[in-house]
Amino acid sequence: MITEAKKDVIKATIPVLEAHGTEITTTFYQNMFVAHPELLNIFNQTNQKVGNQPKALAMTVLAAAKHIDNLEAIVPHVVGIAHKHRALEIKPEHYPIVGKHLLEGIQEVLGDQATPEIIDAWGDYYNQIAQVFIDVEQDMYQSAAWDGFRPFTVKKKEFMTPDIVRFTVDSDEVDKSFTAGQYITVKVKPADYPYEALRHYSICSNKTVDGITFAVKREGTDDTKGVVSNYMHDEIEVGDALFLSAPAGDFKVDEDHSSLLFIAGGVGATPVMAMAEEAIAKGNDVKFLYSAINETHLPFKDQFETLEAEGADIRIKFSESEGYLNREDFVGNEDREIYICGSMVFMNAMITELNEMGVDDSRIHFEPFGPKMSLQKV
Repeated sequence: MITEAKKDVIKATIPVLEAHGTEITTTFYQNMFVAHPELLNIFNQTNQKVGNQPKALAMTVLAAAKHIDNLEAIVPHVVGIAHKHRALEIKPEHYPIVGKHLLEGIQEVLGDQATPEIIDAWGDYYNQIAQVFIDVEQDMYQSAAWDGFRPFTVKKKEFMTPDIVRFTVDSDEVDKSFTAGQYITVKVKPADYPYEALRHYSICSNKTVDGITFAVKREGTDDTKGVVSNYMHDEIEVGDALFLSAPAGDFKVDEDHSSLLFIAGGVGATPVMAMAEEAIAKGNDVKFLYSAINETHLPFKDQFETLEAEGADIRIKFSESEGYLNREDFVGNEDREIYICGSMVFMNAMITELNEMGVDDSRIHFEPFGPKMSLQKV
């Protein structure tokens, strides 16, 4: 365990992390990829390019520093990140590499401010945190539905909107059980891309008769084109093989919750769609608020119709201004347990609105599509 003296050193670096955290983590990633280009087969390069991953890591490091006297406070964040690590096949041998380049990033950005005392304290603390991740991930590897990336055959490819495709994939070799709200991870190697590329996609139905179903939105602009999503849309067809790692993720409906409100925007409907299907099958009181820009961009029409026929209260709102919901849409639902998914901007808007209505954070559960720590309060 880290000594009290070193804890004091870590606490003293909090203002520096707040001021330079993203610069440090950006430098860390750049240096690590130069030294270990094989890791480019694991990390999402689009998130690196637009700055999401460095920001998320900076906030994780900051949270660890702020809660050094009570690491249990960040356990929920550790578990969420550990699920992604297991899905990406991050192993114990990767942690020393990360630690080495993180410390070097601190030294490079801070210069003379990064005294040997600070580097030594952070080295010890990083090792402590890394071991927490390793232990949590070991349990996840042991309980995973299958090992590594396994081949699945594409059975269906359905264009639900101009930019969202629903895939159904199947395999006779693995146990396809999962918890509604979880995601699978796809590994592909586009012909014009120098690395393997891995992406997480939420499972969008709890029904597995035909296989596992997930949806992919075409992402990116000309500058940050989504490598995997565009490849999936343009190249993957029925009959092709896709390599998937086992379902992962801790976004799920608590068994004690029976009066539920699901809120989603755009492709964010994917995990909550499966959760709503599971909840209505259990006889729960389900309301689903969904926002889309217009009817052309309304996916999952068949699943919404089935949910409504089975007793769910479905409300769909169209709005050209990002399709956002607002306070009027939430009135009368403040006492429900709330599950939300969507983009970072959507998530922040929804949570802020609910908080201003007096809904406590303890009843708001969310899964943002992006690095989770960049949304969390720390």
